[in-house]
Amino acid sequence: MNDWPEGWSGDDRGSGYGRGSSSARPESARVMRQVRRGATPPPGPGPSAPPYGAGVPQQPSYTDGQGYGGDGYDSGYNTGQVYGGGGGGQGPGRQLRDRPAPNWRRRIKWTAITVVTVLVVTTVGTYFWADSKLNREVDLSKVIERPEAGEGTNYLIVGSDSREGMTDEQKKDLHTGSAEGKRTDSMMILHTGDNGSTLISLPRDSDVEIPSFVGSESGKTYKGTGRHTKLNAAYAEDGPELLVRTIEHNTGLRLDHYVEIGFAGFANIVDAVGGVEMDIPQDIKDKKSGADFKKGKQTLNGEEALAFVRTRYALAGSDLDRTKNQQKFLSALASQVATPSTVLNPFKLYPTMGAGLDSLIVDKDMGLFDLASMFWAMKSVSGGEGTSMNMPISGSVGSNLKWDDAKVKKLVEELKNDEKVTVSGN
Repeated sequence: MNDWPEGWSGDDRGSGYGRGSSSARPESARVMRQVRRGATPPPGPGPSAPPYGAGVPQQPSYTDGQGYGGDGYDSGYNTGQVYGGGGGGQGPGRQLRDRPAPNWRRRIKWTAITVVTVLVVTTVGTYFWADSKLNREVDLSKVIERPEAGEGTNYLIVGSDSREGMTDEQKKDLHTGSAEGKRTDSMMILHTGDNGSTLISLPRDSDVEIPSFVGSESGKTYKGTGRHTKLNAAYAEDGPELLVRTIEHNTGLRLDHYVEIGFAGFANIVDAVGGVEMDIPQDIKDKKSGADFKKGKQTLNGEEALAFVRTRYALAGSDLDRTKNQQKFLSALASQVATPSTVLNPFKLYPTMGAGLDSLIVDKDMGLFDLASMFWAMKSVSGGEGTSMNMPISGSVGSNLKWDDAKVKKLVEELKNDEKVTVSGN
């Protein structure tokens, strides 16, 4: 009995397709596209498809002209279910939709914790690195017969002419000469307190008495003889400890900290910070210091800055004018170091800190916070929030400058009591 539509025979079915033969050949893409979507209709009698053409059953219509739409037929590509899955909702699209949304609050929390941790570790590491580089060589405990401490903090800032570590080429470029040993090229007292900061220059030619002192190296006690000499001779005779002892004896002001920097270190700091802008009030030309400047604003590099602060022979007031220039420059340098462009830029901050810390000599009790306070006080002076002056001078004794005793006494009282300074200097 032939169950095939009218006009078809078993031999008309082609090469064994659909006859359950052992040759399992895949159906054509055309047949695969005709898989009906939805549930299979229940078996049962129904009208057979009418003949279509010469004994060929009628085929479903293709609404899009390619057999992909119409009457429930679909290739499966429209739903992303070509490779199975059907109505179970387990396809890739459903899996992406079921993925939980990212927890942004949690992500932000851990990002913040990570950033804070990195900042803390970096800050702590920088602190210990910088602290280890401080040269704490000066022992103020060796200073005898010291005045009582007053209010606020007093720093003695010394610029020495030390050539230690400099090559012959550097000595030539910086016009330092080749003198052995070291002397003080500049001396300043910086007072910080609740009533602003005061920067006082002590001329190197100041006439002072050398008091009794204990040798910094020998430990022997040397009795005072009433001998008078220039202030910078005290440093040349027995170093920082005798300089501190001499200033305290002649002023009655206790010095809390000592900070010293040499020629090479000074120039290195200026170069590390990228130069310092100065408004030079007059043309300056001095062969001994190497200064050659025109009047007006200009940025000085390390070599030029050193020449500027050492110049005195080209100035009308000689050493007194030089101390004023030194005050202006150190205040400008402190301001430059404290700017955001330096502090927030590690490529400038670390070289600047390295250059400064390597070349500074401080007392044994000096800490990084003390040093930072000193720089901020210097900055405030340059910003007009403090006072800068020379030690009051009344005249001269031979080639030495004589201090005005009455004004010096008043000045020291105001500093000890941390009062606003009313005394004027030269």
